[in-house]
Amino acid sequence: MTLSLPIDPQANELLTRSPLALLLGMVLDQQVPMEKAFSSPHVLAQRLGHEPDARELAGYDPEALVELFARPPALHRFPKAMAARVQEVCRALVERYDGDPARLWSEASDGGELLRRVGELPGFGRQKAQIFVALLGKRFGVTPAGWREAAGSYGDADAYRSVADVTDPDSLRRVREFKQRTKAEAKAAKG
Repeated sequence: MTLSLPIDPQANELLTRSPLALLLGMVLDQQVPMEKAFSSPHVLAQRLGHEPDARELAGYDPEALVELFARPPALHRFPKAMAARVQEVCRALVERYDGDPARLWSEASDGGELLRRVGELPGFGRQKAQIFVALLGKRFGVTPAGWREAAGSYGDADAYRSVADVTDPDSLRRVREFKQRTKAEAKAAKG
């Protein structure tokens, strides 16, 4: 059970073995394709010349980090804002979990606590936190009691709603179709 996106195999491998890379991919997963968001931790590591840890990114010179994010091809369509968000998340990890992102989920007593912990991170609203809980449960075996309930509809076993459900090209297509339907329904409701 791992994440399997149509991205560079080394980027997928990094997401599988690095809790920080996985979390940062989720941080960046907004207003860009999920492939871009989850590839960016690997590109950041390449630009740094090594895999960073939360302490390094928390203390990184903010302007230098923006430069790393903005260098073409940019790591996100909003490199300045997302460099700052990554730094905020890493600072929270240092302050609350001694810089170890895996403690975010490994020390959660149940799904509700896991959702609360994730939701307390900068930039994680309820929906994003639920998607990350589902991603941890479905792809990484992080399944404390009540994790599916905490993940809401993203935790459904047969769902195709988010990155948590991507295992191959067909599931990616189904997730994209769901997102397109949801956007169309929301637009029609405003209409």
